[in-house]
Amino acid sequence: MIKITLPDGSVKEFEKGVSSHDIAMSISEGLARNVLSAKVNGEVWDSTRPITTDATVQLLTWNDLEGKSTFWHSSAHVLAEALEEIYPGVKFGIGPPIDNGFYYDVDLGDQEFGEDDLAAVEKKMLELARNKNEFVRTDVSKADALKYFKEKDDEYKIELIDGLEDGTITFYQQGNFTDLCRGPHIPNTGIIKAIKLMSVAGAYWRGDEKRKQLTRIYGITFPKQKELTEYLEMLEEAKKRDHRKLGKELELFTFSEKVGLGLPLWLPKGTILRERLENFMRKAQVKAGYDPVVTPHIGSKQLYVTSGHYEKYGADSFQPIKTPNEDEEFLLKPMNCPHHCEIYKSKPRSYKDLPVRYAEFGTVYRYEQSGELHGLTRVRGFTQDDAHIFCRPDQVKEEFVKVIDLVLYTFKALGFENYTAQVSLRDPDNKEKYIGADELWERAEREIQEAADERGLSTVAVQGEAAFYGPKLDFMVKDALGRSWQLGTIQVDYTLPERFELEYTGADNQKHRPVMIHRAPFGSMERFVAVLIEHCGGNFPLWLSPDQIAILPISEKYQDYAQELHTTLSEKDIRGFLDNRDEKIGRKIRDAEVMKVPFMLIVGEKEAAEGKVSVRRHGEGDLGSMSIEDFIGHFEQKSAL
Repeated sequence: MIKITLPDGSVKEFEKGVSSHDIAMSISEGLARNVLSAKVNGEVWDSTRPITTDATVQLLTWNDLEGKSTFWHSSAHVLAEALEEIYPGVKFGIGPPIDNGFYYDVDLGDQEFGEDDLAAVEKKMLELARNKNEFVRTDVSKADALKYFKEKDDEYKIELIDGLEDGTITFYQQGNFTDLCRGPHIPNTGIIKAIKLMSVAGAYWRGDEKRKQLTRIYGITFPKQKELTEYLEMLEEAKKRDHRKLGKELELFTFSEKVGLGLPLWLPKGTILRERLENFMRKAQVKAGYDPVVTPHIGSKQLYVTSGHYEKYGADSFQPIKTPNEDEEFLLKPMNCPHHCEIYKSKPRSYKDLPVRYAEFGTVYRYEQSGELHGLTRVRGFTQDDAHIFCRPDQVKEEFVKVIDLVLYTFKALGFENYTAQVSLRDPDNKEKYIGADELWERAEREIQEAADERGLSTVAVQGEAAFYGPKLDFMVKDALGRSWQLGTIQVDYTLPERFELEYTGADNQKHRPVMIHRAPFGSMERFVAVLIEHCGGNFPLWLSPDQIAILPISEKYQDYAQELHTTLSEKDIRGFLDNRDEKIGRKIRDAEVMKVPFMLIVGEKEAAEGKVSVRRHGEGDLGSMSIEDFIGHFEQKSAL
């Protein structure tokens, strides 16, 4: 008998060789039907794989990320099976699950394939899925694996096998299709009920543009047709909310090839939006005890060698800037933290001075591949609402909790109500990716979890997502369409103070190292604005809207009154414009609605005579006639944070 520990802490005994599916059946038949895979001692397994030792087991369903990942990985195999039936001789690269669905990179030889061919493959996939073929896992020797794919003349699988160790290789078979794969997979293909192949793209083998370009086919599947229908409806809504589309329509930002790829240009309305966000954060930071600083857009290469950024990210930075002086090189600033370390170091510090909190809207530059650039969400130059707190070890938890409060205040003010706190940890099997001693990492990870617990945050721990110098708390925010975005982040860092030899004099008159907390509630201004646009569909909170009002005179006879009204409201810090075009009032209203202006103030003969305005709210319609004083009161009530 072996002991199985379940997530609720309960322990059950089963015969050796029990599967996760059997464990689910012992709980309920309904649960067993929904189990897609299982996490056994932290590793995701097939639900049918025998368990032979005491283990902790978490049953995974469609409601778990790992469950969805297993479902989509299996769907990629069904896609490959369909392609092999329709296109004999097709060769296969890799077919992983992704955030939404899966893809497979394939070499179709001389056979053409395009968007018009997706429907036929989709139909074949559904036909194969209905066969309810089981996914069967087999351990294979390296020699047998190579022999199998040499017979199929598949150089891509042969290359993958060459990089594997004998004794670690497994095949998976469903129906007549066999693939090299670590797994895991769902029990059988019949669980896949709804299929949509989304698009076709080109992808170089192993991301190397010197290698052959393969055909990448993207798809998504669901256990119910209703879920696919809802997903496709969400995609249609997402197209309407696309920040690139709305950014152009609302005149917020633009890009220019002459300026450079991935370098956004903020237009006047977008600049107002951005400045309002910055002022909101500056005000909150002053209240929280931060001091503003400004650092240059470049730094010496040696600065980033000291910090470790050059070793870890040098290849992803812009090439060093050389000067006429020999051996003098600068980098476009990829991070603000090394600069802030040097500001801290500019004078002696006492334990009584700490914490020291430096805040900067600092623009940084990173070289992203052109194919990875995407609107404002992936750019080469972006501004972080960056701050670094230098504190004593005994102050870390208190400071971390205060930053959590600031992040939550920010989310509430901007209408982000659905979020999860992710504790991002080191990859325990790949510690060479990180810098710093184990005991410092363990301490930082413990302090982050304690601070999150103190604020009652629901957290998930994810290995391998830490920064290279320390663990962090990332806030995963769901937008109005249910999509998840990583926005605010807080990081505990014991390493950079060591590398920069930062010190303070303690109460014992000895030198001590401060601890550094990195934080950015917005993350980057560019990415945050993109997510905000899509979350609210361009209908920004009233306090944030670039144009809060549009004054619309019915004819030129009322322009003097309209101008007086504009002046009065401007003095009350109510932003907007006077539309004095020679157009009919219906056209002016339509244009203001398209620009998503929150309030339209229509003035004609009656309004001018009575000193009133006729108020229209975007998306709601007419609110009736109001005195100017009443409108100002109504506006202030609606725009309050």
